[in-house]
Amino acid sequence: MPQPIALGINTDAYQPIERKLKLTRQLIEVMLETQHPFSLITKNALVERDIDLLAPLAEKQLVSVHFSVTSLDPHLSAKLEPRASAPHARLRAMRRLSDAGIPVGVMVAPVIPWINDAELEAVLEAAHDAGASTAGYVLLRLPLEVAPLFRDWLDTHHPDRATRVMSTINQLRGGKDYNSEFGTRMRGEGVYADLLSNRFKLARKRLGFDAQHSHWPKLDCTRFLRPLPPRVDSPQGSLF
Repeated sequence: MPQPIALGINTDAYQPIERKLKLTRQLIEVMLETQHPFSLITKNALVERDIDLLAPLAEKQLVSVHFSVTSLDPHLSAKLEPRASAPHARLRAMRRLSDAGIPVGVMVAPVIPWINDAELEAVLEAAHDAGASTAGYVLLRLPLEVAPLFRDWLDTHHPDRATRVMSTINQLRGGKDYNSEFGTRMRGEGVYADLLSNRFKLARKRLGFDAQHSHWPKLDCTRFLRPLPPRVDSPQGSLF
């Protein structure tokens, strides 16, 4: 029995080049052919293009789609994610997928102290209104080379808040820019982390998100069909 595959975890499955190459669409076609369960997470409204494939998969509980939404402010979103779809476009795509019967969710990520953290409830509410049934959030992570890049971004776009932002991040990460320990790297530790967690839980409960499956709906792993081997033409004809 297969286990669900997650597309878009390390890098978005709908990069701008996907419009031309259609690599993700080809993967979804294979999933449909083999009835293999999978989930998607993306910042790109281009996922709407593949509703014709995702809808029949959803009918059999074989797919769920999550949208990563960082901010409802198009100006902040453009500075943080210059090649991602605008917030309103992601919400529109969320609604269209939901209307097509495809389970959708929202991931508020990354949550950045003093930059977009105040929008947590607003993003959850907008996503819920757009049809999202599940929700999650991820605190900003700054592993390895990402930390100096983020510091440069802060100095460029928010120099007045840079010291305060990094001070809070360090408090969340045991005095460092990042702590990779499993179980805390997505949430952080300390007073700020606890406050953020409580805000999320209260908003999720108020809006009616599914608390039992706050990240991913359960997918059906029993329908898998072994793919047929590629057909090789025989010089003796199609009977052999």
